[in-house]
Order: sequence, then structure tokens, then C-alpha cells
Amino acid sequence: MSAISSFLQSLGRAQFFLFSLLLAVPQTLLRPRLLAQQIYSVGVLSLVIIVLSGSFVGMVLALQFYHTLQLFGSPESLGVAVALAVVREFGPVVTALLFAGRAGSALAAEIGLMKATDQLSGMEMMAVDPMRRVITPRFLAGLISMPLLAFIFSMMAIGVAGGHAIGVTLLGVDAGSYWAGIHQSLEFEDIREAMIKSLVFGLACSWIAVYQGYHAEPTSGGVARATTNTVVISSLSVLALDFVLTALML
Repeated sequence: MSAISSFLQSLGRAQFFLFSLLLAVPQTLLRPRLLAQQIYSVGVLSLVIIVLSGSFVGMVLALQFYHTLQLFGSPESLGVAVALAVVREFGPVVTALLFAGRAGSALAAEIGLMKATDQLSGMEMMAVDPMRRVITPRFLAGLISMPLLAFIFSMMAIGVAGGHAIGVTLLGVDAGSYWAGIHQSLEFEDIREAMIKSLVFGLACSWIAVYQGYHAEPTSGGVARATTNTVVISSLSVLALDFVLTALML
């Protein structure tokens, strides 16, 4: 019972924390330069790992699907299988997991370190609200960056191009059939659902990261635990939310 009570208390604090973040959003939007700096730190610096991961995911999917489709005599459907898998599932989910591991942990560690070194307390003494100056810009940066990174992973043909490199160049699938199948099967609803997923994942990962960092114990061990909790909780939340959203969309 004590564990359940502690969990419910933490969940309640997290909800109030999210409410405070949303109240501070209008003030943050009045400082576009500060927001742009955080988008660069959270989103742009994560771009390389997203592009590389998208390429390798597409390559692996092409190898796996080709041998499976060959058993049914339809290797020309490789483009359809790779595109739908990347856009519907792997794009939003893998991007969110990578985002949690790279950007989410960095956000939690940065905010936790600022708390451990009394920087947040110093801001309050100077009548500067750390929620508006530090926390909310990083939360908004994650919320904005996550859908853009997922779009690059999925719809900018990073994963699909990786599948093309293996399927067409290495395995000998006809290039025309590869791209024609994608053009005929990929619909706007698939892209819309992927963007909805990535937006929800971005909200969850950013919220968890800034919450863990802000409520970290002001010690080196506390910052380390907050960083670990951010990655673990964010990853589990992404997988759970993916199931819920997929069930609702289907």
C-alpha cells in the first residue's frame, strides 16, 4: 500500500508540475531566442543519431522483410513493407526512445545539476522564475523537436532510403516496383497517425525529463538517479503510449 500511495503522490505532483509548465508557456513564447537555443541543443544536436539510426533501421527491415516476402513470392512488395513499418511504428517509437536516451537524459542532468549547485535557488533570490526561465523553454524545445525528428526519420525517406540501399542495390529488387508500391500504399492517414504519436511521445518524454531534473536530490547521486529514471520511465511510457494510441487509431 505504501508503494501505491507513493506512486499516486508522485503522479499527482507530476500533473501539477505539468499544469505549471503550461501556465508558463505564453511567457516563454515571448522569448523566441531562448527557445531557439534550446531547440538547437535538444533537437539539432540529436539529428545525427536520428539520421544514422533511421538508415540502419531501414536496412535491417529490408533484409528481414525480403527473405519473408520471398517465401510468398512477392519480393516486389518490399517497399510497401518497409515504408509502412517505418512510418507507422519504427519512426515515432525509435525516435522517441533515442530522444529519451540522448536529449531527455541531458535535460534531466542539466536541470538536476543546476539545482544541486543552487543555481535555481539563486534565480529565485533575484526574482527570476526558474520555471519560466529554465524549465519551460526546455520542455517546449523537446515538444517541438520530437515531431520534427520523427518526420526526418520517417517521412524524409531516411529509413526508406536505407531499405532502398539494401533491397534494390544489394538484393536486386526492382527500383520502380519499390517506389511505386510506396506511392500506392502510403496514405495521408499513416502520416497523420505518425505525427500524432510523435507529438504525444514528445510531450511525455519532455515532461518526464524536466520533472525528474527539477525534483532531483541536490547531490551527485540524486542527479544520477534522476537521469536514469528519465530514460527508464520515458522508454516505458513511450511503449505503453504506443500500444494505447495504436489501439485507438485502429
